[in-house]
Amino acid sequence: MISPQTTDPAVIRGLLLAVISCLLTGCISVFPKSDPAQLYRFGATEPQVHETASAEQVFNVFLGHTGFDRAAAGARILTVTGTQAAYIKGARWVTSAEALFDSALLHAFDADQGPARLVSSGDIARTDYMLKLDVRTFEARYSDGQAAAPTIVVEVRATLARTSDQTVVADHGFKATLTASDNRVSAIAQAFDQAVSQVLGNLVVWVNSRGQDSGTSMASQ
Repeated sequence: MISPQTTDPAVIRGLLLAVISCLLTGCISVFPKSDPAQLYRFGATEPQVHETASAEQVFNVFLGHTGFDRAAAGARILTVTGTQAAYIKGARWVTSAEALFDSALLHAFDADQGPARLVSSGDIARTDYMLKLDVRTFEARYSDGQAAAPTIVVEVRATLARTSDQTVVADHGFKATLTASDNRVSAIAQAFDQAVSQVLGNLVVWVNSRGQDSGTSMASQ
């Protein structure tokens, strides 16, 4: 204890440094390490694609910015129970859901042998169409309570426009709902992967047809 008579600044400074040093030495107990979050990903399951190249002439599609539901866009896995929303504790996507979705989208077009070729960067004037996506729903819904396996809901709105005059030629919604096989994070992540695959498979087919079968109704699986 510092004596009331101790007024030497050097002595006081030395005692304070000693106290700080002791606190730092015991920092592991004061600030214990937390367990690292388990990481998951989606986009591994490839959508059904054209096995042979289409005879139709190839056309280029420029990918605009993908809008994403703000609550689900990050690395945390969003769940919804009634009017309550929460994130799965101790689990994360390997990167943001938005980035994983864009990566899966590009991979789906690359793997497909249809006429549409997706371009994410470069000269937009050299492309025939522009594709804009809005991921409106990307969540695990506990409709039957938190003890039951949730249903994964992925909902995307797509707009296809000609780059020459910016005219919208098609506007369509895609939706996949898939119940996880179990109420475990690994099963939930796998269900997300399958739901994304379904949506992207239908989306690629739609773009290949230049949205000829588009409408205002929501396609669902």
